[in-house]
Amino acid sequence: MLLGALVLFVLLLAGWEAYWRAYGVVPGIRNTFGLWAIQRRRIDQAEGDATVLLGSSRTYFDLQLPVWQSLAGRAPIQLSYEGTSPMTAVEDLAADPNFTGRLLIGVAPELFFSGHGFALGVAKYAHKQSPAQRVGQWLSMRLIEPYFAFFDADYALHTVLARQPWPQRPGRHWFTDVRKLAIYEAGRNAHLWSKVQTDQAYRDLARGIWAEGFEVYPGDPTPEEMLKTEKEQIERATKAVAQLRARGVAVIFTRLPSEGPYLQYEERFYPRQRAWDGLLSATGAPGIYFSDYPELRGFYLPEWSHMTQAEAQRFTVAFYGILQRDFWGPQAGSKTSNDAQH
Repeated sequence: MLLGALVLFVLLLAGWEAYWRAYGVVPGIRNTFGLWAIQRRRIDQAEGDATVLLGSSRTYFDLQLPVWQSLAGRAPIQLSYEGTSPMTAVEDLAADPNFTGRLLIGVAPELFFSGHGFALGVAKYAHKQSPAQRVGQWLSMRLIEPYFAFFDADYALHTVLARQPWPQRPGRHWFTDVRKLAIYEAGRNAHLWSKVQTDQAYRDLARGIWAEGFEVYPGDPTPEEMLKTEKEQIERATKAVAQLRARGVAVIFTRLPSEGPYLQYEERFYPRQRAWDGLLSATGAPGIYFSDYPELRGFYLPEWSHMTQAEAQRFTVAFYGILQRDFWGPQAGSKTSNDAQH
């Protein structure tokens, strides 16, 4: 019976793996709290002077660490997390005296100004991660993730079952979960999955999922509630940036590209003149807004929000050049304010 159960297990596992490989999935590192914690600990382990990237998926997928390293000689520490406001992690760094480097904060309006996200607890996890959790992360990264394509949260059986077209409950709209968008690496470099670019049906699925969130549904926050929350997030940022700059940390905000219906949605609910300009005014920190720079426009975003890998590599070159020219380099102009000196 034991042998029969083992054979059945192997056959079912092989079938599940073969199914997802045929779909185009390949083995890869999972983006977990444990993976984030590895990078966060670098700051407290003699790399406190590093450049740190914090934001959501655009900052994560569109800035390529190998390209940055080839330009700067040293890659930044990537602490962005998709689908999540960076503010909790920003506050974590603001409270850490070991961090004395540079901080680039990505602003995806709907996440930043709402303070929402599924990974808000990642900084707390990093500080309280148990030895067993560290060992589990190590074993997973070395023995499972590099070899099994199905070992991704998007292809877990319970996830697949949950996203079947179940009937909607009257009076309640259930949003479709965001599907796999990126390929991750052990050092937390990430890039858009090529399937989003090459598979029209999958690209349309990704766009359709975004479009669900562009509408207003019963029970959504009112405009007044959204504005109140927006002001609260700006106040949080102002306090954190003041702590960081008092310690000599150079802080800069960036608004990376979006386009089409996604950009229209962001401009409708979080207009630049109110949200972005209000953030920079309150914090006193400089910012890079993609539409202000010709070299940051015109990139291909298959699902309106993230670039292909090739485009992200080209974008990183242009973005780093602006940082060095106008903000952090020795020839930076007056627009950098005090941050140019750090």
